Amino acid sequence: MDSFPLLIIGFILGAIVMYWLFSRFRNKQRKERTKEQSVILLEKIRSVCKLISVEGDFAEIYSYENTKDVFMNLFAGKKKALIIINAKTHIGYDFKKVAMRAEVDKKRIVLTHFPQPEVLSIEPHLKFYDIKNSMFNSFSSEDLTNLNKEARQHILDKIPESGLMETAKKEAMEAVLLIEKIAETIGWKLDYSGLEINEKRKEILEK
Repeated sequence: MDSFPLLIIGFILGAIVMYWLFSRFRNKQRKERTKEQSVILLEKIRSVCKLISVEGDFAEIYSYENTKDVFMNLFAGKKKALIIINAKTHIGYDFKKVAMRAEVDKKRIVLTHFPQPEVLSIEPHLKFYDIKNSMFNSFSSEDLTNLNKEARQHILDKIPESGLMETAKKEAMEAVLLIEKIAETIGWKLDYSGLEINEKRKEILEK
């Protein structure tokens, strides 16, 4: 009979130990799942890659002229053309340049850096007018390739004065809110309080 209380105490202590081990194992599994969830979330945000926020159309007249000396500079061959450049440009953000970290215990993503807008693509279309070739200097397929490169650079040089970058900067908060929505899909929160563009949130939500 004296051993009965000891048996009960043994069962109680065993139950406590089993519960403690079970709780610890369950918490470990929960932390591992949360960590895995955070990695998946960060990769999901980065997988968006590039977000186009502003689109611009350009129509430019580009005068091309090339002179080539031949026969020991005795003759000069000149070719020229008037080129109409119609180009579509996309300005936006590269999400791979976003700096963020995961706070697993709080299920929170902290956004520490958001990149400046950049030119994501330029699609120039050229139309040639008033083409003039000379006997010793005429347009070739290589010229067309080079002209496409020059046209792209010509449009690239025009972008700073077009106001597209300023417009894209105003749309930065839209991009941040997109990241916030992605985080919310799995029950996480996005903290971007350290960013300057955080002040624009109210303006956007009031629109």
